[in-house]
Amino acid sequence: MAAASTPVGHDQSSDPTRTGAFDLSRPPVIEGFTPPPRSKEEGFNDKFIRKTKENPFVPIGCFGTACALTYGLIAFRRGKTRQSQMMMRARIFAQGFTVFALLFGVASTALKPKQ
Repeated sequence: MAAASTPVGHDQSSDPTRTGAFDLSRPPVIEGFTPPPRSKEEGFNDKFIRKTKENPFVPIGCFGTACALTYGLIAFRRGKTRQSQMMMRARIFAQGFTVFALLFGVASTALKPKQ
């Protein structure tokens, strides 16, 4: 078996298409594009509060769904089948409300004029 050799005058380390030649600590330079300035990093609590203010019905629907599910499971465990069925129906209603709130929020965000 012959050893693989590189062509004469072609050094592999000077080839810019190799991943070792890219500087991964900086973003790539794209001609004609200037990225917007990076705002401060937003934590989980800040993002949650901002999203809740933008569309307050989604957390309300999620909370209602969780409450109906929990109460329905408790009623089921205690043997109250009629109450359990009513809570499962309430859960379905709360889930539908949450999905509608999500869709309404997405639509209102998409139709909002750019600033």
